[in-house]
Amino acid sequence: MLDKTLSPAGFEPRLYEGWEGSGAFTANPASNAKPFAIMIPPPNVTGSLHVGHALDVTIQDTLIRFRRMQGRDALWQPGTDHAGIATQMVVERLLAAEGKGRREMGREAFLERVWQWKGESGGTITRQLRRMGASLDWSRERFTMDEGLSEAVREVFVTLHRQGLMYRDRRLVNWDVKFQTAISDLEVESKEVKGSLWHLRYPVEGQPGRFLVVATTRPETMLGDTAVAVNPEDERFRDLVGKHVILPLVGRRIPVVADAYSDPEKGSGAVKITPAHDFNDFEVGRRHDLPSPSVLDAEGRVMLTEIEGEVRAEPGVADPGFLGGLAGQERFEARKAILAELERLELIEKTEPHTHAVPHGDRSGVPIEPRLTWQWYVDAATLARPAIEAVETGRTVFVPKQWENTFFAWMRDIQPWCVSRQLWWGHQIPAWYGPDGHIFVERTEAEAVAAARAHYGEDRALTRDPDVLDTWFSSGLWPFSTLGWPKQTPELARYYPGDVLVTGFDIIFFWVARMMMLGIHFMGDVPFKVVNIHGLVRDERGQKMSKSKGNVMDPLELADAYGADALRFTLASFAGPGRDVRLGRQKVESNRAFVTKLWNAARFCEMNGIAPDPAFNPMEARTPLARWIIDAGNAAIAEATAALEAFRLDDYAAALYRFTWGSFCDWFLELAKPALTGPDGAEKDEARGAAQHVLGLILRLAHPVMPYVTEELWSRFGYGPEGSLIRTPWPEPVAVMGAEAARAELNWLVGFISEVRAVRAEVNVPPSTTVPLLVQGASGETMARAERWIEPIRRMARATEVRALEGAIPEGVAQAVVGEATVMLPLAGVVDLAAERARLAKEHAKVEAEARKIAQKLANPDFTSRAKEEVVEETRERLSAAEAEAARLAAALSRIAA
Repeated sequence: MLDKTLSPAGFEPRLYEGWEGSGAFTANPASNAKPFAIMIPPPNVTGSLHVGHALDVTIQDTLIRFRRMQGRDALWQPGTDHAGIATQMVVERLLAAEGKGRREMGREAFLERVWQWKGESGGTITRQLRRMGASLDWSRERFTMDEGLSEAVREVFVTLHRQGLMYRDRRLVNWDVKFQTAISDLEVESKEVKGSLWHLRYPVEGQPGRFLVVATTRPETMLGDTAVAVNPEDERFRDLVGKHVILPLVGRRIPVVADAYSDPEKGSGAVKITPAHDFNDFEVGRRHDLPSPSVLDAEGRVMLTEIEGEVRAEPGVADPGFLGGLAGQERFEARKAILAELERLELIEKTEPHTHAVPHGDRSGVPIEPRLTWQWYVDAATLARPAIEAVETGRTVFVPKQWENTFFAWMRDIQPWCVSRQLWWGHQIPAWYGPDGHIFVERTEAEAVAAARAHYGEDRALTRDPDVLDTWFSSGLWPFSTLGWPKQTPELARYYPGDVLVTGFDIIFFWVARMMMLGIHFMGDVPFKVVNIHGLVRDERGQKMSKSKGNVMDPLELADAYGADALRFTLASFAGPGRDVRLGRQKVESNRAFVTKLWNAARFCEMNGIAPDPAFNPMEARTPLARWIIDAGNAAIAEATAALEAFRLDDYAAALYRFTWGSFCDWFLELAKPALTGPDGAEKDEARGAAQHVLGLILRLAHPVMPYVTEELWSRFGYGPEGSLIRTPWPEPVAVMGAEAARAELNWLVGFISEVRAVRAEVNVPPSTTVPLLVQGASGETMARAERWIEPIRRMARATEVRALEGAIPEGVAQAVVGEATVMLPLAGVVDLAAERARLAKEHAKVEAEARKIAQKLANPDFTSRAKEEVVEETRERLSAAEAEAARLAAALSRIAA
């Protein structure tokens, strides 16, 4: 007998262990079945499950379980990313607590310690994925630093270099001064900072007393200025273009150049150009062939740089020894010293408060420094062209389609991809340098030594490049490196390209694009046919979750409190393609009620003698009720299948909810009660047969999103042995005799009772009160239906009778339209309808006023342009809710005759 109370903790661990142990998740390359493959976005080995992961996993697992039940040979490829900077940071923090540092340990010892940490602590995220019910093929788990993937990385690097698509160059990068490495744009977060805008006077050469004023937020970089730019259309400075100004403190002559980058409307209209410390300035410097001296070192400290061929004015305008005193100062301390000296020299025109976005390292938390360094680059523009063409021609499709525009915008303006990082943990770049700086790029050190011998004619000492590769480089190979490439394996031939990639919009460029570029280049085909983009998980108010706001929700805590199925169903129910998910405890708790409803429905069936009956043939059902619920099951199958195939998990969840809670529990089981509790006979047998058939159908339909409770009920109810539902075929519709007539009959009954219930609720008729139902304008068929179904109408609509209205409409009735007929509830003496009408009118007026107020707010451009996106979206949702409530109240008013 099923337990009275649903307790997911009692069966979730057992079921998962059984699935995994029996090989239920394992793909079979030797199978004749059509393959279906999803590559998991590999979570960081340092990570733990957050709500974004939970959404991602729910979508992927639902799709993979669905296709597995359809008979596909399903591969969901698991694995983790080595997460270079994140992992190195974790281990360095552990070493610091022991009083150790990596530089003192040396590279080899440090890497041994990282591998030790990975072995002891790197499995947290995979255990948490199991907790969520993720049916990954764990027998194929990969790690981006395992030997097979390392071989793939070396092969790709060497091949790209030999093709001229991998090269070394000196360019600006995002530099993290704390970790002393280049970082990707994804590892940079902008923070609003309250600072100052300083207007500095640069003396015009040869024009005593005249200054060109530049506005800057970073006076500490002025030591590296090599020009001042003005807009060519700006009349104020036209006579200065081509002339020189004197760089304060340094005394260097720098030209005034005309460049459209300078905005006449911002600051002073003139901007200092520091090519080695600003990305925009770097481009201006290239356009005007300016020198690019670096004045900050890897730690963000001042270093004085002589520029070859520079001309200095006489004399320098700073105190003797001032510049020497700056050398080695930390950048923000140097800023203070420079400003003090400029103030002393009366070269600060004015200072304004200024709030601006400052890029910070997302892990170090320190401001990022644009820095000019030698790095390794991939010619991304060349690799991007086939990827763009693949999306343009539909070989890879984005769902929703509008995300293709984001992909195109990034890819059509793509810059060289910096793939080197100044870290120790990661794939060390397979490049060696000879004593004269000649570069040898080879797969192994032995090959590099041989290449050097061939080049020099003798053995020469080689030094390996100490840098490692960006983690996006190795994860960009994920769709084919995990399948054994560069070896030509059966798995590679069978599961590449994959069917669908599920990911968030924030890594379309950083990961999706890289996989497409590298996959097409090395495999000759796209890595996946569909890119399913989901939104962010936000809190109930639509705000981003963050620790500082205190609104972060732990998915594991929610799973422990309400069950993994309730959490998964909640996430799925809001997972429209590309749409953000608003998650709150109350929503998960509400959906636990849905899981409980399914459990209780099964328990009700069990208590009423319903059991699996292989002999029951749904195509031979005779009663309208059985035919109706079986036909409704067919519709649910079609709706759920179409929704999953279109990646509409929200529509899939809604279809499940409506059919399970509505059609099956609220209507079929209630209408079947008299037969189930009545005497034995054909009617009871058919009610039982239809009930067990439809319950089994529901368990199969719901399994992809609610795997635990459905699997437990499947075996406990007796449909199959424990752990077998995951392998059970996806349900197929069955032919139902007389389906159309049964649908018309039962849909009328459901509509009739529902309308009567709605009227009673709207005018507050006490539940215990029964009233007659008067019908006007009804056809003979309608009255015959009312007679046939009078027992459930009396029981479920709280009615004493249903009769045709003869004569005038009595006073004090509430009414509803069902089909061609008007149903009236005589409520005089039961309810004060005038008071109810006044109450509803007052509520309606209030809601309509609120809707108008919200609509006016949304029509105000000041609000929509200035408010945060989530605030605007929340306001739109409030308007939609208010309009829906106003419509409901208007309908309620129409039901009360004046």
